[in-house]
Amino acid sequence: MNQPNTPSHLVAVVGAGPAGLYVAKELSKNNEVVLINRDIKPGGLAEYGIYPDKTKIRQGLKTQFREILSRPNVHYFGNLNISCQGDLKLKELRQMGFQAVVVTVGAQHARSLGIPGEELQGVYHAKDLVYHYSGLPPYSQQPFPIGRRVAVIGMGNVMLDITRYLTRVVKVDEVIAIARRGPGEIKFDKAELEGVAASLDVDAFEKELRSHRELMLSLGQNPEEIRGMVLSAVEKAEPAVSNSRFSIRFLLSPTCVIGDGSNHVCGLELERNTLFNQSDEYVSAKGTGEREMLPVDTIIFAIGNRVESGLGLPTRGSSFISNPNPRFPVHDISYEILDENGNLMEDIFVAGWARQASTGLVGLARRDSINAARAVSQYLQTLPPHADIPGALQAFNARAVSLQHPVITNADLRRLEDVEDQLAAQKGVEEFKFTTNEEMLAAIGLSETQTQMG
Repeated sequence: MNQPNTPSHLVAVVGAGPAGLYVAKELSKNNEVVLINRDIKPGGLAEYGIYPDKTKIRQGLKTQFREILSRPNVHYFGNLNISCQGDLKLKELRQMGFQAVVVTVGAQHARSLGIPGEELQGVYHAKDLVYHYSGLPPYSQQPFPIGRRVAVIGMGNVMLDITRYLTRVVKVDEVIAIARRGPGEIKFDKAELEGVAASLDVDAFEKELRSHRELMLSLGQNPEEIRGMVLSAVEKAEPAVSNSRFSIRFLLSPTCVIGDGSNHVCGLELERNTLFNQSDEYVSAKGTGEREMLPVDTIIFAIGNRVESGLGLPTRGSSFISNPNPRFPVHDISYEILDENGNLMEDIFVAGWARQASTGLVGLARRDSINAARAVSQYLQTLPPHADIPGALQAFNARAVSLQHPVITNADLRRLEDVEDQLAAQKGVEEFKFTTNEEMLAAIGLSETQTQMG
C-alpha cells in the first residue's frame, strides 16, 4: 500500500457503504478522513444487500474494504448516527473543524406508490425484507410474516432477490411479479434470473409474451430476444428446492391494496396499461382504465428507495437538491447540493445513492465515489491547509466518547471480524455474522451502555 502524503485537510464522510468507503480511499491519499457509520459494521449494501449465499462476492468486497480501513489516514467511527434526531447533527460536524463533509448514506427510505391500503398488514418494502434476511439489526429481529401467495411489485434484480428468498427459503406457493411496463423494459439480469428460473411458469410467461407481442413490435422491440434470454436462463437455472411457482405479469399498475376486514391484505387491484414512445430511448406506460383484482395475502414493493429526509438536508422527490450549476463538475455531474432556500451548501457533497437514489450496483458506486472525491479535492484546493488536524481529531473523538453508548473503532472491527471468522470455522460454513447489535458488542467486549476511547 502506498503511504499517503502528509494530510492537508480534514474531511468527514457520513456513511460507510461502498460509496463512502471508496470516497474515503480516494480522499485519504492527501487528507485525513473520518468515516462515520450508523451501523456497527461497514459495508452497507455490500454487507447487508447482497443475497446471503453470494459469499464470494461479499468476501471479495470485504477484502477491499479492509484495506481501506487499514489506512492510517482513515478513522472509522461506527454505531454513530448522524441525523436530526441522532447522536450528532450534520451541522455539528460542520462546526467541528471538518473542511468538507461528504454524504454517502445511500437511500434509506423506501419509495411508496401512495395508493390506498399500503398500511395494511402483509404489505412490505423490499429494502426492509432484504435487511431482515441479510441480518442487519434491528430488521433482523423484526417479524415479517409471509403468506402463501405473494405479489412482488417491480422488475429489477431486487425483485429477483426477493423471489429467491420466497421460493428457496420461505417456500411459498406462488410469487407473482408485477411490472408497470412491458417485457422490453425488464431491468433484471439474466444471471440473477437463473437463481429462480427453475420455479418460473414458462407456459404462463410465453402466454404473457404472446399477448404483448404486437405492442412490442409497434415500439420496435423484439419479443424473441426477450424470450431467448428468459429461456436461456431456464436452461441454466439452479435446481429448485421447493414447489413454489413464479410468474411474471406485465403492463399492470397497482391502484389499491384490498383488505380482508381484519386489517390484513387479501388482494391487489391493478390497472392495465399500454405503452407509448415518450422519446427515442424511453417507453412510458399509461393506464387504460381496465381493472382486475389479484388475490394475494402478501405484497412486497421492490420499486426503489429515496434519500433520508431526517439527515437535515432538504429533499426533492427521491433525492437531495442538486446544485444545477456546480462549481466543480466531474463529467458534467454535480456532487454539490442546495439548501431549502436554494443557496449552495459549499462544504457539503454527496455521492452514490445519496446523489442519485437506487441507481447501479457496487461498480457504479465506486466510479461515482471516485468522481465525487475529485470534486471534493478541487474544493479543498481552494482552502488553506487545516491548522490543527490532531487537535480536531481529538475533539471529535472526545465528543464520540461522551455518548451513552459505545462507538466502534477500526480496532473493534478487527476483533469482531476475528470472532466471526472463528465461529465460521467452528461451524464449517463460509461465513458467519451476528444478527444483533448486542451479540456484536459482546464479541468486541463492549455492552450497549459502555463508553470507550477510540
